[in-house]
Amino acid sequence: MTDTLAPSSPATVTPPSPSRTRRRRRTARVLTAVWAPLALLALWWVLSASSTSPFFPPLSRILTLWWEEWVFGPATAQLAPSIRNLLLGYLLGAGIGVVAGTVLWRFRSTRVAANPLVYFLYVLPAPALLPALMALFGVGETRQIALIAFGAIWPTLLNTLDGMRGIDEVKFDTARAMRLGRGQTLFQLVLPAAAPQMAAGLRASLQTSIILMVVSEMVGARQGIGYYILQAQTVFAVPKMWTGIIMLAIVGTTVNLLFVVLERRILAWHHRSRALGSS
Repeated sequence: MTDTLAPSSPATVTPPSPSRTRRRRRTARVLTAVWAPLALLALWWVLSASSTSPFFPPLSRILTLWWEEWVFGPATAQLAPSIRNLLLGYLLGAGIGVVAGTVLWRFRSTRVAANPLVYFLYVLPAPALLPALMALFGVGETRQIALIAFGAIWPTLLNTLDGMRGIDEVKFDTARAMRLGRGQTLFQLVLPAAAPQMAAGLRASLQTSIILMVVSEMVGARQGIGYYILQAQTVFAVPKMWTGIIMLAIVGTTVNLLFVVLERRILAWHHRSRALGSS
């Protein structure tokens, strides 16, 4: 009699749970994002530790001064006007960009007529308008908001237009078959379909707005982070100048992170479909 051996069962491997996989990927992304800035700070710290150059003070001295100036110090008064002007200018310019992009997409004849002007203004460096804006609005905050808004219009407008023009015609055929009105087609089909590219334009506009915020504060202004940096450089207070630059980087990074978090929440469906497509 021959003994029959039962086939050995393969070792059971429990796959990681989806939530654990997401946590690992999130941790990996965070580590990837922070290692370069930390390495740069470490290098700056080491190279400047024994520096006696007035233009390159030790980073430890700069960070101590940054804490004294920007954390419950006198320089915190410069934050509010900068952030207020940035938000007002950005929201105004981005709003105009979305509306103008939608109008140009909807009316072809208007788009053909406006295209040369749009691209002419798009390539015009916004800081070149500062003298004209100073003549129109003086040296107050209105000029700064107008400059930021001007720069925020064009990336949003062009990306909105491109996103809407890239929608598949089949979707419009479906909308017509379902007898959707113009408003329903716009809000239920066009805006959701173009939203990812619109978000790219809004983010590009945000970068432009931060740059223009600093530029506008360095010319004729009496407050703001850019004004603080320029004043420190003018009186040769180099460590104070560096603290302003660091504070500007913190503000820019924070604003960008908030935008990314908001965009990922609003366009969660888009990011989930991309993740499924790449897996």
